[in-house]
Amino acid sequence: MVRVAGESTAVTCASSSPLRLLLPRPRGRAVWAVVASHGGGLVGGDRVALDLEIGPATRACVSTQAETKVYRSVEAPSRQTTRARVERGALLAVLPEPVSAYAGSCFEQRQRFELAEDGNLVLLDAFTAGRSARGERWTFRALATANEVAVGGRLILADALRLSPSDGPAVAARMADVELLATIVLLGPQLAAPAADLLAALADRPAEAGPVLVAASPLGDGVHLRLAAVDVEAGRAAIRSTLAFLPALLGEDPLSRRP
Repeated sequence: MVRVAGESTAVTCASSSPLRLLLPRPRGRAVWAVVASHGGGLVGGDRVALDLEIGPATRACVSTQAETKVYRSVEAPSRQTTRARVERGALLAVLPEPVSAYAGSCFEQRQRFELAEDGNLVLLDAFTAGRSARGERWTFRALATANEVAVGGRLILADALRLSPSDGPAVAARMADVELLATIVLLGPQLAAPAADLLAALADRPAEAGPVLVAASPLGDGVHLRLAAVDVEAGRAAIRSTLAFLPALLGEDPLSRRP
């Protein structure tokens, strides 16, 4: 992605099965890309790799068409990797729908973001308990996700989570009533003000039980936030509220059409 005549412009876009890349807005204040899959989800053995190059002084928003469904697999896991380079003055917002790992599934995800010294990143990484309405709560074989962020070649965040019944008690028992978990990262000079506002708001919030629990830590000039919700819709609403500043940066609310 590069800047052409003052607008962010996608100049190269290619994909192969099972990945599809759609560009509803290939040029404008921000390029909008949507990641989809031919089968509506991932099955055992699927390998999805996404490479993003965000050129200087451009903006991009990458989302998904729907939640990422991960289907039952007997042997091989489903794997998804993302590698992104964000150049000077650029902004990348990665805002996928939550991953929903079905009973018997196995999902592994690794994401690495390389930012220039004044590069900017908004990252949302969320997943749900699965098909709770069918009694499938945290009944996957394993779910592992890892996010790394480097700024100017220096690693500043290495965040990983693994949930598997082989590592201890049943995952559903460990998760209690939680139906959605999410990680949000804001980093870079363009995100410094909303990050500071979030840290201040959470510092003043009483630490008490409720439908959504949120914890935040400073991360450079940004924030690393974790969210747990006992109701998926309450969790989605909290995410939308947390990222309410995005329309000012992207020209439109990327979360407005979500449930």
